[in-house]
Amino acid sequence: MSAASILHRSLHEPSTSPLQLGPYGITSLIDPGETGAFTAYHVTIAAHQTTSISYHKISEEIYYVLSGTGTAILNGTPVNLRPGDFLRLPPGTTHGFITQEEPLTMLDLHSPGSRPDHDVYFVGEAPPGFSASA
Repeated sequence: MSAASILHRSLHEPSTSPLQLGPYGITSLIDPGETGAFTAYHVTIAAHQTTSISYHKISEEIYYVLSGTGTAILNGTPVNLRPGDFLRLPPGTTHGFITQEEPLTMLDLHSPGSRPDHDVYFVGEAPPGFSASA
């Protein structure tokens, strides 16, 4: 990890292209070489999708709902989501999402940082695009 520095990133001019990982459209707001104490993503889950259940062994995760509605499944318990909702998930919290008539868009933060190939584990099969965690 490099020393943290001031960043300004616009989704209109992202430094990296969005990744399509299963039902997730993920744009990293902090590139791997810029990682400090956490990672940040702009996440969109298309309408009428159910994601796989995942968890992190090390990272705490925070979601903030920007737009859309859906349901988070947190340790097996459904929680309705709408814009302005905030989720704090301690390490080990199993979580997945179910979207409704519109995409669900969220800000997603991890501390310490997590990437699609690091500290992401699935209950069952990993969606396309995710690689084995290290």
